[in-house]
Amino acid sequence: MRWISRFSEGSAADRARLGGKGAGLAEMTRAGLPVPPGFTITTDACLSYLRDGQLAEGLEGEVRAALAEVEGATGKGFGDARNPLLVSVRSGAAISMPGMMDTVLNLGLTEATCEGLAKKTGRRRFALDARRRFIQMYGNVVSHLDLSSFEEVLEETKARAGVREDRELDEGHLEGLIAAYLRLFRELSGHDFPDDPMDQLFGAIEAVFKSWDNPRAKVYRRVNDIPEDMGTAVNVQAMAFGNMGPTSATGVLFTRNPNTGGIGVYGEYLTNAQGEDVVAGIRTPRPMAEMEQEIPQAYAELTEVAARLEHHYRDMQDIEFTIEEGRVYLLQTRAGKRSPRAAVNVAVSLVEEGVITRQEALTRITPKDISGILHRAIDPEAQGVVLATGLPASPGAASGMVVFDADEAESRGRSGESVILVRPETAPDDIHGIVEARGVLTSRGGMTSHAAIVARGMGKPCVVGCDAVRVDVAQGVMTVAGRTLREGEIITIDGTTGRVFEGQVATVEPDLGPDVMTLLAWADEARELGVRANADTPEDARRARELGAEGVGLCRTEHMFMASDRLPVMREMILSDTEAERRDALGRLLPMQEEDFYGILGAMAGYPTTIRLLDPPLHEFLPRIGELDVEVALLRERGKEASGEYREAAALLRRARALQEANPMLGFRGCRLGILYPEIYEMQARAIFRAAGRLIAEGVRAEPEVMIPLVGMPKELQILSDLVVRVHGEVSKELGVEIPLSVGTMIEVPRAALIAGRIAETAAFFSFGTNDLTQTTFGFSRDDAEGKFLPAYLEQGVLEENPFASVDQEGVGRLMEIATREGRETRPELKVGICGEHGGDPDSIAFCDRIGLNYVSCSPYRVPIARLAAARATLERARG
Repeated sequence: MRWISRFSEGSAADRARLGGKGAGLAEMTRAGLPVPPGFTITTDACLSYLRDGQLAEGLEGEVRAALAEVEGATGKGFGDARNPLLVSVRSGAAISMPGMMDTVLNLGLTEATCEGLAKKTGRRRFALDARRRFIQMYGNVVSHLDLSSFEEVLEETKARAGVREDRELDEGHLEGLIAAYLRLFRELSGHDFPDDPMDQLFGAIEAVFKSWDNPRAKVYRRVNDIPEDMGTAVNVQAMAFGNMGPTSATGVLFTRNPNTGGIGVYGEYLTNAQGEDVVAGIRTPRPMAEMEQEIPQAYAELTEVAARLEHHYRDMQDIEFTIEEGRVYLLQTRAGKRSPRAAVNVAVSLVEEGVITRQEALTRITPKDISGILHRAIDPEAQGVVLATGLPASPGAASGMVVFDADEAESRGRSGESVILVRPETAPDDIHGIVEARGVLTSRGGMTSHAAIVARGMGKPCVVGCDAVRVDVAQGVMTVAGRTLREGEIITIDGTTGRVFEGQVATVEPDLGPDVMTLLAWADEARELGVRANADTPEDARRARELGAEGVGLCRTEHMFMASDRLPVMREMILSDTEAERRDALGRLLPMQEEDFYGILGAMAGYPTTIRLLDPPLHEFLPRIGELDVEVALLRERGKEASGEYREAAALLRRARALQEANPMLGFRGCRLGILYPEIYEMQARAIFRAAGRLIAEGVRAEPEVMIPLVGMPKELQILSDLVVRVHGEVSKELGVEIPLSVGTMIEVPRAALIAGRIAETAAFFSFGTNDLTQTTFGFSRDDAEGKFLPAYLEQGVLEENPFASVDQEGVGRLMEIATREGRETRPELKVGICGEHGGDPDSIAFCDRIGLNYVSCSPYRVPIARLAAARATLERARG
């Protein structure tokens, strides 16, 4: 096996072996673009190293041979004191993981080659600056020394010199800094800094291989669903120097705006700097537009190259470049990380420009992108106090407590607190804190800094380069606008405008915008799976329709009885001793229910609305026994045993005790309630059909579907279906209108799935209640599982996914397949859907599409996500 590929040998098709960076460098080299020469060590070599703990046999020889070719191409010698070749050693996985793995620049510098570089270039300060950067980076990346120790020495040197920025240090300061760095390296590592360039090179290669398994890379892969077994390639490339004076620069540009998707070169650069200065956020860079005046020839060349690369790759590109004394070099091109809204806008624009097809656009946009667009925004009417304004790096608004440490942000975020991570700049090691934070604020850095790129990729609000904010991480304070804010105080950030507000500021629902609506319309044309919403109120139903729902897949009627004007009547019904008393209370609830259904059916005019009859145990409508015990005891202590208040409380307590269940999820609920107290379901059915009849009489199409919950035996459904059919006939006759009738059941216990053929003799539709079906299949109580042992199961690999977040296809999914197949064998026209929370999960949606369901139903705000996920599932299935 060959472990190395020259840039001139590879192509974009070799991405899995060469990584994204290596494939991009190869593709640009073959296209004749200005790429410094180099070679890529493949991901196979990385995986071999991680498996065996040593470099693969033959790799060292291949590296030396390839390096000799780079020497020939540049006319320089690696380790040559007269004309030294310096190289960069960069990671590059097949799927972009910005900043998560390691890079070493200026490799090959020793005391001798540093002097040679100074003489060759006539720039002694440049050579000294390159060496001090190399020692610091090598010490951190290869020898795993604490970066802050080097930073402390640097800050002390700047303080003694009386300067604020690194570039202001003169040759004498840099010589002293290098000597201090070498002493620090020996003190922390126990040995001298390596003075052999080959030792440096192989040490860096191994370090980059190891960085595949560093904690931040693992967190990033987990968050972005990147496989663990891909490995990273290593790119060894001749250095181009952006820190050789005023006509040298380094930067990152996008071929379109990564926040909005707007057409045109967008990015940032720094003159007289190296690449890490831009991405690390150490200096706040300048917008690309200013380069047109400062280095016009280089700007024109970069603009032309950007257009070529976007046309070649048929997608927005993120391009790293260096300008060395006016000469442009390209260091990387890749599909640019972009905000969710920009992702959609770019995809739609590329379709309209004739570059890609609608189907390609749908496969490029992920459900996570749509989710990111559904962020709330600052209410235009809000009167918030603006403390400062920075660069709007990633759109959306978020409020939360100020936290300065990534570990603390992770801890507080996981415990459910709203956190804004505030840092001078973020580093790759902060990834775990960014994951759990609601948003990110940095005082330094630009639109292409680490914080901006990572937050944008995650769809989290982010404001960077907010230099009015002074952050003291050690003291745990930030100062801004003359105020001092300590950890735990609340701020709001607006990543769309860059504003930072004092306290919590009101937000409003997101506006999807025309491009998102266009994309979702294409999704509707492509998908075969219907998308409905779970909606319990007319407001929810209206919002669901606005977001594209094609009906209601679950209306939970129990929520309607919790309102303050209804709960007392509901409790009166529960406390009744006779059917007559129950019917009296239910008679008062009837008009309330009717108005609920009138509003929901009206909002869904022309679309089916599945209404689940009462499901939870009756004790859920009563106060908790412990609370009632205390109330009764207090009334007794006060001598009020003869009062009506005491009698009511005591009656509630007796009834609550009588209804108390050892396992409520498996107890007296659902259809079991309807069979013992048919008057409850009768009232609800009457309310449904009266509401529908009124709407039909008014010329509005109402399509109610009555769902009987928790059926496990055919007779249960038959008894209650007969009741619903009887009430339907009575109401139709009473109102003199023809009302649609459809009675089905929720499949939420394994027995129902296993005898679905018999249940389908009565049911016109099935709806999988996957929340309860998961609990009853696994024998898990969700609250106990997620709160106690499920995290350990996931960590130890007992389960690969949380079955309450994504359908367990092997177990629960198998039951769904059986029920669907056998139900349709009995009733070919049987309509089958899913209404558990899984109905909004993209992986679960793909599974539902694969097994032939008719629709999924999810919360209103996940409807756009489900529409796209359903389209992607159909397209994926068509590709086989």
